Amino acid sequence: MIKKNGSAIWKGGLKDGTGEVTTQSGVLSSAQYGFNKRFEGEPGTNPEELIGAAHASCFAMALSMILGQDDLTADEINAKSEVTLEQKDDGFAVTKIHLDVTAKVPGADEAAFSKAANAAKSGCPISKLMNAEITMDAKLVS
Repeated sequence: MIKKNGSAIWKGGLKDGTGEVTTQSGVLSSAQYGFNKRFEGEPGTNPEELIGAAHASCFAMALSMILGQDDLTADEINAKSEVTLEQKDDGFAVTKIHLDVTAKVPGADEAAFSKAANAAKSGCPISKLMNAEITMDAKLVS
């Protein structure tokens, strides 16, 4: 079993407050987040951006593993996860996540790549965590 953690500190009200987010590894250390960063485009991080980064990195690792099971090794997997936050009747919700993937995999054909990408999309632990529609565009490049 693996356990990792992140932490957050919030001070103040929703719109005038400020927060800091930190990861166990220290890669993020007191990174600033807040209402303006989340909803008004001010530079800084926010929960959806962090979920996107976690999902893209998890997917890329899962795809690498699945390709390896077919003796294929990617020169590069470039994954982006776009997280959609929408206001619903009962508040805000992450409703969609779209993976945009480009990979250079010597020896892979389109069918093998597509099969591996779809398996990674549904099988990576972060995908399994999401309660949102997950879509994907996956391109094999030479």
